[in-house]
Amino acid sequence: MPPKIDNYFIRPATENDVDALFHICLLTADAGADASALYSNPRLPGYVWAVPYLKFAPEFAFVLARHDRVVGYVVGTPDTASFDKALGRDWWPLVRREIAGLIPSTVKDADVLERIANPHSGTPGLEETYPAHLHINILPEAQSGGWGRLMIKTMLNKLSSHGVPAVHLGVSPANERAKGFYRHLGFEELSHDGHLAFVMKLDKPAI
Repeated sequence: MPPKIDNYFIRPATENDVDALFHICLLTADAGADASALYSNPRLPGYVWAVPYLKFAPEFAFVLARHDRVVGYVVGTPDTASFDKALGRDWWPLVRREIAGLIPSTVKDADVLERIANPHSGTPGLEETYPAHLHINILPEAQSGGWGRLMIKTMLNKLSSHGVPAVHLGVSPANERAKGFYRHLGFEELSHDGHLAFVMKLDKPAI
């Protein structure tokens, strides 16, 4: 693991971090900005883009903490297709029961409810060539300190150690800062069926 710097450090995520993942996902779900006003249920984005990874691929879930407070996470899976099967069997039925009766009333509710009703992980169509995928989110207070790069490196090294050949991640076209970040790290930009993704082969040492 990377060293502790200014009381920040990266560690494996645990079940005790579930609430933090829900919270951080909400505060970064609007192309990296706070999406609290966009969802009637604050857990909706976390159901899709954060917590299932901790539940179903815990080896590939890491958090950035300062003292005892979690301020960021990187989560992923080495095998998107198998991950989707596990979620279809054991995660989405639970989530649907938890949100039963929720009527869309804010800007993003309908989008996430559609995703929960017809789920997929990662960017559709890329799982064969780039079987792994990941998500990373960091609260503004911990951005621009090099921790994003270290968290991505931690994940890529973990994927490489498991023999994963390639990884992808989706990015909102509106998130210019994120696009620049991934380009700087050596990811290649790829447009696929209307989706924007960044991809990397893992047959070389991680960044």
